[in-house]
Amino acid sequence: MSAATPSADFVAALNEYQPLLRRVARLYCQDADDRQDLFQEMVLQLWRAWPRYVPQPGARLSTWLYRIALNVAISNLRQRTRRPAPGELDAEALAVALAPETGPDAEDRAALYRAIDQLSEVDKAFVLLYLEDRPYDEMADILGITQNNVRVKMHRVQEKLRQLLPLVNR
Repeated sequence: MSAATPSADFVAALNEYQPLLRRVARLYCQDADDRQDLFQEMVLQLWRAWPRYVPQPGARLSTWLYRIALNVAISNLRQRTRRPAPGELDAEALAVALAPETGPDAEDRAALYRAIDQLSEVDKAFVLLYLEDRPYDEMADILGITQNNVRVKMHRVQEKLRQLLPLVNR
């Protein structure tokens, strides 16, 4: 097998965890084209790192994938903030881009994403992992910090989101 040919294991992992990678891209990129570019960059970096991946007893593949995906997303965000902004969209393209999401809970989801967009890049990583129902021990592994530090930071991020989101009694 040549070095340029993806292994079956890599392709299987990519197929299984593609939704995870797309959610990371969604949190770090508002523009659909930027999201797709970020997704492709994540896949490229995962492919480059795949030969060095050695499963550890008790470790999850998703932890390794998250770590790389979040590092790529944060690096990409830092690069984008250094670049000048592109020109404005024409009226037709802007109307398509601003079309609201549809479906159940679309309004709540949109409000949540607006609040998340106001968080720092690191806080976004905590929210993503929380929304993915990752346990604190896995969050600690992915982010390279202690579980206690995860608990403290999660509490702070939750407080920030509470302040950013209007409380609606249902």
